[in-house]
Amino acid sequence: MNESSKHTKIYLLMVLAAFFWSGAFIAGKFAVPYIPPCTLTFLRFFFAVIILYFVMKAHNKKLGEEAFYLKKEHIPFFLFTGIVGMIGYHILFFSSLQYTTAINSSVIGAANPIVTTIIASILLKSKVPPKQLLGILLSFLGVILTITSADLKVLTSFSFNKGDLFMLAAVLCWAAYAVVSKSKGNSINPIALTYYSFLFCCFFSLPLVILEKPWTFIHQIPISAWAATLYMSIFASVIGYLVQQMAIKEIGPSRSSVFVNLVPVFSIILAVIILGEELVFIKVITAALIIAGVYICQKFS
Repeated sequence: MNESSKHTKIYLLMVLAAFFWSGAFIAGKFAVPYIPPCTLTFLRFFFAVIILYFVMKAHNKKLGEEAFYLKKEHIPFFLFTGIVGMIGYHILFFSSLQYTTAINSSVIGAANPIVTTIIASILLKSKVPPKQLLGILLSFLGVILTITSADLKVLTSFSFNKGDLFMLAAVLCWAAYAVVSKSKGNSINPIALTYYSFLFCCFFSLPLVILEKPWTFIHQIPISAWAATLYMSIFASVIGYLVQQMAIKEIGPSRSSVFVNLVPVFSIILAVIILGEELVFIKVITAALIIAGVYICQKFS
């Protein structure tokens, strides 16, 4: 296979990964009426951890077992990624789906790279170039228009939708996770990084799960909600991640990250077709603003 054909295959796989990630917004909508956020977060990563364990075992032959050892000096890092990046983000994400549409959640979620850029510039005390600043402002405008539905009265009266605010908080958690992972996680095997982040998430989310008393409702969870949870575990968490890692290796992080911009596009289409959500024109505009802002930021980073 020549280089061009190989890259084309990677591009198609990244489009598929973006489709899988967008499906998490739809699957979440099917699951949250029956499974509370903490329990749903635990179940999603419990199944993902089992799958990743066998993926790690398969890679042991190539890289050796030492590549996957949990080192003592890495424990604080995994505590942060597991609690903030996994538990924090996903509990807030699933909570947002209880109160707002999948379209709104996905559009606000599209601002992740922008918020990551802002947090990175603050923590690392680096200047943001003017062109990147333009991208940040465009995306910020898109987020404001999304959570206010372009109604200035919402902004002045602070009568925001609770679900939109949950998703905004989730984005902050994910951005913090991304910055720490990028700065501290380079010395850790990518599969091991994901596996232990998921494992710490499962362990530390257990007390929260107990508070939700899953034994009172687990027998009432319909097959559709279980299927949605498994979808998020297998396709959004494991396959999507592995494809992304393959893409980063072959075409680099910058080019592979562009495909993340397809997530809100696919999410909007799926939400309209599967969930029957109404597509208001302003949502198309806000999604376009955020995606344009992310693209400008990535292009001039």
